[in-house]
Amino acid sequence: MLKHLLLVLVVWAGLSAVNVSYAAEPAPVQATTQNGERVVLYPNGRWEFVDAAKQAEAKKIADTYPENHLRPEAAQGGWMGLGRTVMPGDKDYNRGSLNPKMH
Repeated sequence: MLKHLLLVLVVWAGLSAVNVSYAAEPAPVQATTQNGERVVLYPNGRWEFVDAAKQAEAKKIADTYPENHLRPEAAQGGWMGLGRTVMPGDKDYNRGSLNPKMH
């Protein structure tokens, strides 16, 4: 009986600690650049312009750099940056099972 009570208390304490960690995440911050342009700074390091027209122009410019497209959303495979990434159009894309009975 005492073991069960201790287990419940440990699980309850663990769950309450998880809730506290999610609540402590900071909110986005509005800031101004040296040029006087207003931006939003996100806790994960990403930022964007407040003005929608400037943000659209910045996204268009960023899309021209190949390093911003290392793995397209439509690609398959790869795990946390490891392994082969299969791009759409590759002969192995959506090939299904390798089991000959399944073909």
